[in-house]
Amino acid sequence: MRSVRTGHERGIATVRMDSPANRNALSARLVTELRHTLAAFGTDDTVRAVVLTHTGNTFCAGADLAAPPDPQAFVDLMREIVTLPKPVVARVDGHVRAGGLGLLAACDISVAGPASTFALTESRLGLAPAVISLPLLPRLDPAAASRYYLTGERFDAAEAARISLVTIAADDVDKALIPVLDGLRRASPQGLAASKELVTATVRESFDQYAEDLIARSAALFASAEAREGMTAFLERRDPAWVL
Repeated sequence: MRSVRTGHERGIATVRMDSPANRNALSARLVTELRHTLAAFGTDDTVRAVVLTHTGNTFCAGADLAAPPDPQAFVDLMREIVTLPKPVVARVDGHVRAGGLGLLAACDISVAGPASTFALTESRLGLAPAVISLPLLPRLDPAAASRYYLTGERFDAAEAARISLVTIAADDVDKALIPVLDGLRRASPQGLAASKELVTATVRESFDQYAEDLIARSAALFASAEAREGMTAFLERRDPAWVL
């Protein structure tokens, strides 16, 4: 059974993460399916843009701690989104945690609804937002990045828009998407590809310069004793040993 469902209407392809049982957590399987699906739409001449969305009340819960993806595979997925010649628009009306923020930040445009909440919870697990920094740090307000990287606090869609994590915070996500998708349908394929290349230049440079180091850092953190305690505590629904 696939973890991704797709649709296609008037040049807009929809890629829906459809694994609500684990809150669309980034398993090795989901990461692989997303990358292959996006790559296929990237070469489809009938597709002008891609909408990335979700089933259930969670856009993405971050890494699947029971079956986490290889850090390189997740970096490859985020790079696929950033370098895809078609715009990728995130439609979010649910919770986004940890690695899910990296997936979101890799998208070109994002609309978040009133049910959306966000948190970078890695520091509470003995980890750090390592590889997701590749698309996140070029996008986020630096002061906000410092706060939320360190504290793991939860914030809402309005705050996500204020700190440039999402493009639009809206009461009605689908209504807010109408002018965005209409604008993409009116743009030429060549114009979209060339324009996306311009606006993603800084993020692509981040991948080229820092991906290798952050992949190694992520792997080392996941293998550490503190991270094992943090992930075990999370799965057992208890506080880790270091909580004061």
